[in-house]
Amino acid sequence: MLTYAALSPHPPLIIPDIGGERLKDVADTVRGMKQMAAELAASKPDTVVFLTPHGNVFGDAISILSEPLLEGSLASFGSNMKWTGIANDLPLVREITDKAIDSGINILWVDRENAARHRLNPHLDHGIMVPWYYLLEAGLDNIPIVAISIGFLPQVELYTLGCIISAAADKLHKKIAVVASGDMSHRLKDEGPYDYHPDGPVYDQLISRLLQENDFEAIINLPEELRENAGECGYRSIVIMLGCLDKLQVKTEVFSYEGTFGVGYLTIGITAQGRRDSLLEKLKTSQLQQLEETRQGESLPVKWARLTLENYIKQGRLPELPSEYKQLRDSSAGVFVSLKKHGQLRGCIGTIEAVYDDIAAEIQANAISAATRDPRFSEVQADELEQLVYSVDILGKAEPCSREDLDPVQYGVIVSRGSRRGLLLPALEGVNTVDEQLNIALQKAGIRPGEDYDIQRFKVTRYS
Repeated sequence: MLTYAALSPHPPLIIPDIGGERLKDVADTVRGMKQMAAELAASKPDTVVFLTPHGNVFGDAISILSEPLLEGSLASFGSNMKWTGIANDLPLVREITDKAIDSGINILWVDRENAARHRLNPHLDHGIMVPWYYLLEAGLDNIPIVAISIGFLPQVELYTLGCIISAAADKLHKKIAVVASGDMSHRLKDEGPYDYHPDGPVYDQLISRLLQENDFEAIINLPEELRENAGECGYRSIVIMLGCLDKLQVKTEVFSYEGTFGVGYLTIGITAQGRRDSLLEKLKTSQLQQLEETRQGESLPVKWARLTLENYIKQGRLPELPSEYKQLRDSSAGVFVSLKKHGQLRGCIGTIEAVYDDIAAEIQANAISAATRDPRFSEVQADELEQLVYSVDILGKAEPCSREDLDPVQYGVIVSRGSRRGLLLPALEGVNTVDEQLNIALQKAGIRPGEDYDIQRFKVTRYS
């Protein structure tokens, strides 16, 4: 039931009344988009499913626009073009949602009401509007669409969502085309949106080659560091699209690639050529094996945190400290317990100084708090326990210091003014400078940067 799949760049400047004279600088991309759009239109789908990284994107959920009629505009990019009355394929939206929920994937519908309530966008974003412009130009009019925003979920869940999209279309006997919207690396040139990084062109070339080789597994297992260094925005759209192509042998045609402005624009069309074995079960098995390997290598403090939390949530009671863990009673200190699920933070609570008689009690209390009392998250449920990865930070004694004595990799920081106090652990992802570290700690304390405040630093022993 899948007639065509495409990877589409989405720079607004390839829209004529936005790009103007600059259109000649991306002539290859314009040509490639026209070829892709013509082939997709010729495949005669009943519905076009768009996958966009620029809609309502969440860390733990997928969102789908759910108004019966959709609209979008590129006015924020200087265009007078506006589209209204685009039919939303709500039967397909409902079927995708039901199947996703059954598979444990969180789905959020975005309509005007909850968009207004939660400051979301109920309209089509430029990740959809740009390829939609070329599809309309190719004559694909009066056809419903589905608008799905990617989420920062693990690759296996994103791939599963793609499988669900295809299965939903099959159940409803709908022919669908899938458009994965996304630009490639944003770090191809120093004059681009970000500074040049050598992994930028490596990423773009690798994605293009692996798509042409039908090597879905290699794309799904691309190192996170490579993707981050490249500064890409389309990877998750691609993974969902690959899930839509599960069980299919495909032919991939590259229509265009260029990086004129420091961003990679790759236009690809994909058609089915036959059947092949599903990759999904292999991916799920590999994911479980990785979790099991992580668990087997856990340190003593982490094993105790896990034992505590699993007993508390499953049985409603606290376990006794096993005799082989007794060394955790030998000292006391402040402790932070962090929980991650699929690489995303799921809870983190700690104590700056010892509150209990020993580290065992400190870990036990903070493990439960991280799972049930972190105000940023809902309480951890029993069916999540197998997916959690723990870390335990045991804090050293804090000492007064100046900002010149700080190092965000080596030292955590405590800022205080009167009763207001904020702490930030060391070696946190995305915190690379002293200024970043202090600003976050000040925000947590509710201290304005212009106010006087005291600084302390501390070292941490991190257990995983």
